[in-house]
Amino acid sequence: MTKPPITALINVMAALRHPTTGCPWDRDQDFASIAPYTIEEAYEVQSAIATGDPAALQDELGDLLFQVVYHARLAEERGWFGFDDVAAAITDKMIRRHPHVFGDAAARTAGGQTAAWEAQKAAERGAAGTLAGIAATLPALARAQKLTARAARVGFDWPDPESVLDKLAEETAELRAELPAADPARLADELGDMFFVLANLARKLGVNAEACLAGANAKFTRRFTAIEAALAAQGKVPADSDLAEMDRLWDAAKEAERA
Repeated sequence: MTKPPITALINVMAALRHPTTGCPWDRDQDFASIAPYTIEEAYEVQSAIATGDPAALQDELGDLLFQVVYHARLAEERGWFGFDDVAAAITDKMIRRHPHVFGDAAARTAGGQTAAWEAQKAAERGAAGTLAGIAATLPALARAQKLTARAARVGFDWPDPESVLDKLAEETAELRAELPAADPARLADELGDMFFVLANLARKLGVNAEACLAGANAKFTRRFTAIEAALAAQGKVPADSDLAEMDRLWDAAKEAERA
């Protein structure tokens, strides 16, 4: 009888980690050494979603699943838990957090379901605090937005986007005041405050701060590549140009995008 695919994958992982016949590289890994690959695979899933390629998405989801199996195997070897425990725990959690689907609770609106979800999570956190459970290893901008969203749920928030813009102006003035001294530590502190306020602004506007910056990165890459292409058509590279010429080419790239 053919084994279920997940069982086959778990067995492959066990074989790779076998102390005598396994792969030397896989045998040498631990949680810390594998964690960067786990993060990388999650980003590759996100990239496959962005490109809209189903085959790539299937492949990247498989890579991400393998990371889960890898960590579960490492834990099993230490006697902590196994893959089945991970699957059972998340199943129980989803059932617990969706009483309107799996329990006797009355059907709720989408807003009511969100409130119930947050209430359940707060109950699970217990006395750990409002900000507990937000991963310290998240990208800083994404973590800032999550921190402020969590604080906002208990009333610690600006009333509207205009108030956040006022705070941004205040933080900008504070950074400007530090420029004459140019103390790196003070500059970093004030710039950090500006980033944090911008994360708040993104939340108040209902947009994702990480996605906003990713879009800006893509736009810059696209337009600077257009500058290089325009210079190459003249037999030049950026080092042969100057800021004034590259600014003109940047503006031309912007106009071309608008057109």
